[in-house]
This record gives sequence, structure tokens and C-alpha cells, in this order.
Amino acid sequence: MKTSAYIIPLVILLAACGGGDKTKDNAARLEKLKSEKAKIDKEIADLEKQLNVKDSVQRKNVAVLTLADTTFTHYIDVQGAVDARENVNVSARTPGTITSIFVKEGTHVSQGQTLAQVDDQVLKANMAELNTQLDLANTLYEKQKNLWSQQIGSEVQYLNAKSQKESLERRMGTLQEQMNQTRIVAPISGTVDAVIAKVGDLAQPGAPAFRVVNSNNLKIVANIAEAYAGHVHTGDRVKVTFPDINKSIENKITFAAQTIDPLSRTIRVEVALAPDAALKANMVAQIQIVDYQAPAAIIVPVGVIQYSLGKPYVLVAQQEGKGLVAKRRMIEIGRTYNDKAEVKSGLQAGEKLVVTGFQDLNDNDPVQL
Repeated sequence: MKTSAYIIPLVILLAACGGGDKTKDNAARLEKLKSEKAKIDKEIADLEKQLNVKDSVQRKNVAVLTLADTTFTHYIDVQGAVDARENVNVSARTPGTITSIFVKEGTHVSQGQTLAQVDDQVLKANMAELNTQLDLANTLYEKQKNLWSQQIGSEVQYLNAKSQKESLERRMGTLQEQMNQTRIVAPISGTVDAVIAKVGDLAQPGAPAFRVVNSNNLKIVANIAEAYAGHVHTGDRVKVTFPDINKSIENKITFAAQTIDPLSRTIRVEVALAPDAALKANMVAQIQIVDYQAPAAIIVPVGVIQYSLGKPYVLVAQQEGKGLVAKRRMIEIGRTYNDKAEVKSGLQAGEKLVVTGFQDLNDNDPVQL
């Protein structure tokens, strides 16, 4: 038993001494390899210098974008439509059969011009009969007036003749107004956009017979989501694109509603338009409303932004020694629009942003353009 007690500690002691010798050997070997590597690197550098080898480092090909201060503009995009401020459906003012139509589509008309005629034969007959009665009443009135001026006859006779004449004149005025209402007239100046009625149709008040549009007084109407209500105001700058005619203009909002539509949860905005023969009512309009602008900003493509532990960064090509190396830049992103991002911090004008070949690139990797 005593012999075993002495043997076990001796084995442990020998094992410990053996492990220490192995660690020292590894450390010495590492130092030897480092020394050999440094010597080899020096020999390689000397040989490259003799052979005029400029660079033996394998560099990755990249494309860069030189950053510069520029204006960043953020828009609210919304689709609207061209609307005629004066787009009127014209109907008859009195019922009757349409006997004549004097215009066709595309005819330019002035306010008050007759577009069609409703049957007025009965009214004309009534006016002819009334004219006969009025002629008699005028004759009797003139005679009674002359007699009364000579103090002949009674005042009652004179007053009756005068009343009869004036009553008939008022009836004639009423008939004349009814005759005027048999004409369907243009309430505005513009162009006849549609002729709905036909000769022989029964015209009714409120039933459209024509449509007249004033194309010189157009506007764009659009509805904007409630979320942007606080960002849109009368006078804000807008960019308007008409895709159907490949045309763009810049303008201002002429009207922004102060109330939100309870059904659609949108606000109505309008943009007045200058007269343009190419613009038509109901034409689609793409509206870009400026809601934010930074006059001197660094802008980068959204696609080059990468993330590490949830934090955004980009890679730039920076001169180091005889060549370029990739350097990581942690950035702070502002607003984004149309695949462009505003960078509030982390980059400076003049730096070369890596825009192609950044996917497999690491910090401090050698690169070439």
C-alpha cells in the first residue's frame, strides 16, 4: 500500500514536466517560423524589385462613385386626373320634342349660343293671338287717352283701357320668356364635347342633351392619404407628369382641402393648369409633391447599403500605400426615395463609394478600379 502511494504522485509530476516541455517547444517553433517567414518575404520583395514586379497582391475589381454634395428631394407620389373647371352637361329648360340641332361634336360655342330647338309651335300660335289682342288694346288705350286729355269720358274708362293694355303686355312678356326657354343654349363658352340628343327626342329638364367643355380652364384633381395630411399645403411645389403625352411640368398646389373625407380618409388637392391643347379632361396625371428637401446632402444608392448587427454601413475605396483598399464606413440614413438614400453622417464629399463588387468585399481588402 505504501509503495502505491509513492508511485502515483511521481507519475503526475513526470506528466506535468512533459507538458511544459511541449509548450516551450511549440513557442520556439512559432518564433522560428515567423523568422523564416520574414526572411522569405524579404527575399520575395527583393526578387520582385529586381524583376520589376509592381504588385503581387491579388486585388478585387470594383466600380466606384465619387460622392458630392447635392440636393436631396423627397416626394409624395399620388395619381390624379385632369378635370375641366367648366365641364357642363346641358339640358333643356322646358319639356318638348327636339326639332332642330345646330351643332356637332367639336364645335366651338359661345355662352348663350343656341345648341338645339324644342318644339314651340303652340307658343307661337298663342303669341300671334295675343299680338292681335294687344294691338286692339293699344288702339283703345290711345283713344281713351286722347279723350281723357280733352276731359271727355270718364276716368274709369281711361284706367280700364290702360290696365287692359298693360296686362296684355305682361302676358306677352311671359310668353316671350317661355319661347326663349324652348332653345337649348350653351351656359359657358367652350367646345361641344358630346351631342347626346337627337332630332325627335323628347327633351326633359335635367336630362343631358349636350356636354360643353372649356379646355382653357383645366385643373388636376387628386386625393391624398390621410397620413400625409400634415405635409401637404396650398402653395407647395409639385412636379406633374402626363404619361400619355410624355410631358412634365412644375407647378404649385392651388387648393388643399382642410377636411378629411370620412369615407375614403383622404384630402382633396387641386393644381391649376395653363391652357394647353395637348391636355384633355380625365387624362391621367402623376403628381410628385415636395414634402422634404436637403440642399447639401450626400446621396447613395439604396442597393449598396449593407448591415452588420442591424447597423448600416457602406464600403469606400481608399488609397493606402501603393494601391486602394476597401474601408467600411458606418453611416446614418435619413430619408429614401426612388432607390436613393440620404446619408446624414459617416460619409464625406470626395470619397469613392464602392457601387459594384461590394458583395464579397471585406474591410481592408485590396481593390482596383
